[in-house]
Amino acid sequence: MNTIIFDLDGTLLPMNQDLFLKKYFDGLSKKGKAHGIEEEVFIKSVWAGTKSMLENDGEKTNEERFWETFTSIHGKDAKTWEKIFENYYKNEFNDVKVVTSPTPYAKKSVNMLKEKGYDLILATNPLFPQIATFNRMRWAGINPEDFKFVTTYENSRYSKPNLKYYKEILEKAQKEPQECLMIGNDIIEDMCVSKIGIKTFLLRDCIIGEEDYELKDYEAGDFKDLLKFIEELPVIIK
Repeated sequence: MNTIIFDLDGTLLPMNQDLFLKKYFDGLSKKGKAHGIEEEVFIKSVWAGTKSMLENDGEKTNEERFWETFTSIHGKDAKTWEKIFENYYKNEFNDVKVVTSPTPYAKKSVNMLKEKGYDLILATNPLFPQIATFNRMRWAGINPEDFKFVTTYENSRYSKPNLKYYKEILEKAQKEPQECLMIGNDIIEDMCVSKIGIKTFLLRDCIIGEEDYELKDYEAGDFKDLLKFIEELPVIIK
């Protein structure tokens, strides 16, 4: 094993997902209202675009799927809306940080793995553009440049828990399943990688999902347990 794949939301960036989504959509809907769209219609169209990314079959990127769906509802040129969304992610989106709970353990984990020579990949569900993903990484106290690959809606054609999403990551990072370990908090969306031969560590601090298989099937624990686990990993000689 020479590669660690991290989830972001609820893993490197602890949070209550419901609070995060509420704060996020509140801010985004205000942005839409300022440009003439009623809140209910705007949120409905964003969810429709998100659903199209979650159901993506790989023919187009998630970015293309989202804007294809969103603009089909509103009829405006996608570029116009992209600029509006980009402005939101550069500015108001950062207000959402208040409902997250950044921990120093995230940076400690990343730094320790870097020092040991492991390649790092960030596998957050690619429903956001790069600018929003990089912002959330910085909220967590981690540097996007420390990662070999970060999934965003621009560079992904599938979403979690579709195993093709993870296979696409392996292909782009030029890694084999047995070279990797997935660290995440979602039993369905993250731990599913065991089906394609990737080892797993379930981070329990913000756990999502019912534990429907034996604990022995994967490593598990809180952030302190994760740090201990990382400390015991061998140094990679390149």
